Amino acid sequence: MLLNRLGEFGLIKRIRKSIKYYDPSVIKGTGDDCAVLALDKNNYQLFTCDMLVEGVDFRHNEDPYLIGRKSLAVSISDIASCGGSPRYCLVSLSVTKKTSVAFADKFLRGMLDLAKKFKINIVGGDLTRSSQLAIDVSMLGSVEKKNLVLRSGAKNNDIIFVTGSLGGSISGKHLRFTPRVKEARFLVENFKINAMIDISDGLLQDLGHILEESGVGATVYEELIPLSKQAKNLKDALYSGEDFELLFTASPAEAKKILKLKPGISRPIGEITNAQGLRLIDKRGRQDLIKHKGFTHF
Repeated sequence: MLLNRLGEFGLIKRIRKSIKYYDPSVIKGTGDDCAVLALDKNNYQLFTCDMLVEGVDFRHNEDPYLIGRKSLAVSISDIASCGGSPRYCLVSLSVTKKTSVAFADKFLRGMLDLAKKFKINIVGGDLTRSSQLAIDVSMLGSVEKKNLVLRSGAKNNDIIFVTGSLGGSISGKHLRFTPRVKEARFLVENFKINAMIDISDGLLQDLGHILEESGVGATVYEELIPLSKQAKNLKDALYSGEDFELLFTASPAEAKKILKLKPGISRPIGEITNAQGLRLIDKRGRQDLIKHKGFTHF
């Protein structure tokens, strides 16, 4: 059987079944935005990595400054979705013989500017040659034990929130987005957030990850989904991905506090249910059971 028949997430599940952890320092391994590792009495260490490949995550003719910026931003977004702060990273580059020095300089400047903004230490990496540009970033962060948020904590009757607007990211947002570290830190420091993920593969697919890890279902409402000005339609907002907004859940009591104390930080789009599956209520009140589909690599 070929991998494209197994599918990206089928392969991930296959890999997860084979992985073993050899000591209790691994608090949370595969299955979330970050691995969670023991650090000290009050804090966990967060560990994530992301690979960006030419032709999949960006086009070679796009601004190298923005490509460099995105290569760091996607990993920062993972750290944010666990409620943490990014600290250190390693960057590995695979470049072609024909890559210009000017391209490399602009790419580096994009990374360095974002690293400066979030006070991230770039502490090393690796360099190799290939037929197309590929970038791999491994990032360490930290989070207070009391503030850690994973995908697996959603509870029945939780309200589902999303920051920002969705859809149309291919028009430029996927290269220019600012990771929601500030928003995530505000949320975990002031409210009890039960589950959280960043939207990289599409609203419904990433919500599906929360539902699967938490063992719950959900209902979302078409009229509440915030479409960006660049979104072509509702389908674009539901499935396209690369928005890198936060998707999170909180109890009804906490939801009221969020809406009251910080208007505009996020919008409610639905609720968690005990009934398995994901349901969409359209503007006419009709209910459809929909699949957790979105972007996949194969």
